[in-house]
Amino acid sequence: MEEVSTPSSSSGGKSVVHGKYEMGRLLGHGSFAKVYYARNVQTGRSVAMKVVGKEKVIKAGMMEQVKREIAVMKMVTHPNIVELYEVMATRSKIYFAMELVRCGELFSKIARGGRLLEDTARHYFRQLISAVDFCHSLGVYHRDLKLENLLIDDGGDLKVADFGLCAFTDHLHADGLLHTTCGTPAYVAPEVIGKKGYDGAKADLWSCGVILYVLLAGFLPFQDDNIVAMYKKIHRGDFKCPPWFSSEARRLVTKLLDPNPNTRITMAKLMETPWFKKPIGNTIKPSRIEEDHGSKTTRQNEKEPRSLNAFHIISLSPGFDLSPLFEDGNRRAERAEGMRFATTEPASVVISRLEAVAAKASGRFKVTKTERGVRLEGRQWGRKGRLAIATEIFAVASSVLVVEVRKDSGDTEEYRSFCSNELRPALEDIVLGTHHSLQTTTTTTSS
Repeated sequence: MEEVSTPSSSSGGKSVVHGKYEMGRLLGHGSFAKVYYARNVQTGRSVAMKVVGKEKVIKAGMMEQVKREIAVMKMVTHPNIVELYEVMATRSKIYFAMELVRCGELFSKIARGGRLLEDTARHYFRQLISAVDFCHSLGVYHRDLKLENLLIDDGGDLKVADFGLCAFTDHLHADGLLHTTCGTPAYVAPEVIGKKGYDGAKADLWSCGVILYVLLAGFLPFQDDNIVAMYKKIHRGDFKCPPWFSSEARRLVTKLLDPNPNTRITMAKLMETPWFKKPIGNTIKPSRIEEDHGSKTTRQNEKEPRSLNAFHIISLSPGFDLSPLFEDGNRRAERAEGMRFATTEPASVVISRLEAVAAKASGRFKVTKTERGVRLEGRQWGRKGRLAIATEIFAVASSVLVVEVRKDSGDTEEYRSFCSNELRPALEDIVLGTHHSLQTTTTTTSS
């Protein structure tokens, strides 16, 4: 099916892709793609629609790269990574319907206002590291981390975008290294330029170091009108921290921008540094911005639980080995898990219960209402970052809902303890069924 303009009373004569998305204004463009504002005419949800021309991609030999980007974005579901909702294709174009991140690039924020306060920089950097660490745990390396690929939503949170240059562990050569030279010159690690092979995780950490420097300084660490001269500075690690950097920030930046990948700080050690772990204030998030047209409809739709499709209904079957969440023993160690239960209570009651659980947890969690349910995020930094728990509410029938609860980030043992001691008791009386059966789904993702 080719993309067509489908005029209708509901779309006002505007182009509607695949009968689902009303296309709006152009938001941005690159060499092979354009990004538009779009709205799902069925749900009212606003999205960012990335449109890739097949002919251009094929001519440039980039089709495998596009397929790789799609595969990765379907894998990396994380609160600080732009979500891919669906992919559609016609004879001439590929459409990516993605999460619309309304406040734009972090680059624009720095370009307009200059360097950030240290607490604000720490807030964004922690979220960047959380997303990058998650990708690395799945064997995914971004390879083009830069301010232009970091977006800010209207809640003040960072979202990593553009996985067009990413690589999997499957792409490693016999020496265990990646060999494709790619990335943006000012952010690229010296070993990538050297063309002798590089560790994708260590190269990403270098780019994170450049980003942290810019957040704190307001300018790039390696600058020169002559790109060869700039590459020489990168190879030598030739940069200076401005005098307003704190001593702890200076030490961390220096460890990240170590030109020797073998002695560069690791992700685990980075997370244990005093600067990274230091508590931050509560006044760093920007205020909400004016929303696009159609967002009122979106908010109305967000109040309604999403309908469960055939895949979700089938996955409820006991034949999929759904065991009780709160069983004794360590049989499920090293596996991340979530729970699923049915209820006849309305979505508002479920959400109220979850909010009450968070409120009773000694203020350890902040609660955010999402399009599909509620998200609980820990205020304190745990053993493996902040514990975050996402819930989704689906409508199976007019009077029956299915609620899914899963760990989004943080330590699995901390998650289990919270569920066993606080979440389960608060939900048990609204679970549908004689035995109040709370069931789990399990995956093999690392805790």
